[in-house]
Amino acid sequence: MPGTLYLVATPIGNLADITHRAIEVLTNVALIACEDTRHTRKLLQHYGIATKTISYHEHNEQERARQLIDLLREGKDVAVVSDAGTPSISDPGFRLVRAAIENDVSVVPVPGPSALIAALVAAGLPTDEFFFGGFLPARSNARRTKLTELRSVPATLVFYEAPHRLAETLNDALEVLGEREAVVARELTKLHEEIKRGRLSDLAEYYSNEDARGEIVLLIDRTLLEGEVTKEVASVGLLVDQFERDGLDHRAALKKAARELKLSRAEAYRRLLAERGKS
Repeated sequence: MPGTLYLVATPIGNLADITHRAIEVLTNVALIACEDTRHTRKLLQHYGIATKTISYHEHNEQERARQLIDLLREGKDVAVVSDAGTPSISDPGFRLVRAAIENDVSVVPVPGPSALIAALVAAGLPTDEFFFGGFLPARSNARRTKLTELRSVPATLVFYEAPHRLAETLNDALEVLGEREAVVARELTKLHEEIKRGRLSDLAEYYSNEDARGEIVLLIDRTLLEGEVTKEVASVGLLVDQFERDGLDHRAALKKAARELKLSRAEAYRRLLAERGKS
């Protein structure tokens, strides 16, 4: 019988945030595949876990996946961990999971910490629907293109961001998405944890004058703030969705969106179709 592939969530900062089950699995598997063996070794030593480790990261993922599948087919259990949080979420793991499935290897998640979920539940933004976009592109033009694609998504937007790009990203988001409520969650569960809430414009100004450090989650509300609708940045689809949630039927919502944007109903309808990829 083949072994089992375990996807084990590990702490995102505070080492106490690990489950009893995760400790048990990491203790009993034959091998732990780590994004950074040196980083994971600190966690293992903290809990007295002596299991052998091997590197598994974006630069060796394809080759290492084949080696791990061979071990699993021999009947050995393998655990995968990232440096922090849940593996496969903006971290290596996807290719190995696909290979395991193709080889009839059982894949078992061992749930636990996730920075995006921790930030989402504490942000104070709607949680009924959210879109996780991982890391936005590093270059401004590509980043703005991506934000434009997400402008009409009727959900809280969640991204990971590097500290040195945070101010630029906030300014790009303000220009592309318009004024919205947003949250910067930084260094979650760590000593210098910070959750800063405000308008995109306020946060952009703050972080233009303040050096951000550590791991960052950026969350942006789905709707434009009242009185902040502009023809240049507003999405017809976003407004239509918002007005429909307020109780209007589709026709009335489209009419109100056109009025808010100072567009003819025909132009608003054309833009709505274009935003949603219809002709």
